Amino acid sequence: MSADFDAVLIPGGGVSETGELPEYVQARFDLALRYRPRFWIALSAATPHRPLRPRFESHAGAEYLVAHGAPSSQVLTETCSYDTIGNAWFARLLHAEPRGLRRLLVINSEFHIERTELVFRWIFSAAPEPGFQLSFEASPNLGIGAEGLEERLRKEEKTLARTRMLAARLQTVQALHEWIYSQHEAYAWPLMQEAFLPKAGKI
Repeated sequence: MSADFDAVLIPGGGVSETGELPEYVQARFDLALRYRPRFWIALSAATPHRPLRPRFESHAGAEYLVAHGAPSSQVLTETCSYDTIGNAWFARLLHAEPRGLRRLLVINSEFHIERTELVFRWIFSAAPEPGFQLSFEASPNLGIGAEGLEERLRKEEKTLARTRMLAARLQTVQALHEWIYSQHEAYAWPLMQEAFLPKAGKI
């Protein structure tokens, strides 16, 4: 499949204890490999509510891309984000703006695509906005049982309302920066310490 995209962005979705991608995350990268952009950008460091893994999620994704035919010189990674908002924020500031990448395709699993589109359109439209053109495509929910999928869909529904309120309130890069580094528990360092500390009775 060919299309005029400067980059295809692929958020992470966890890795196994041995550092392998779950089947539903592999599906994201398989779909990304159907395109031939200037760059593939694998996103995500880790996930706060999951145990730390032996490598960054985006590194596992990058290795998957290269192992399946993507030239390593066209694969970029982002190792700062811990959620969808961070995926979009760091993708914009670390890669899209510095490299002049404007025509972007964002791929995520079907269960997560609605919130992904909401978040990326919000973050990438924050002023000053240099003219991004975003497209979105959903990959299949492979390897997720009915119970697991239902749980994910409940989480998505719950989080969508709060995300819409934030998007309506924070519409500049400056406002986003202030909120992310003072109130977001994955990036504001006092809150981040609490989010990443092991919970009682857990390793």
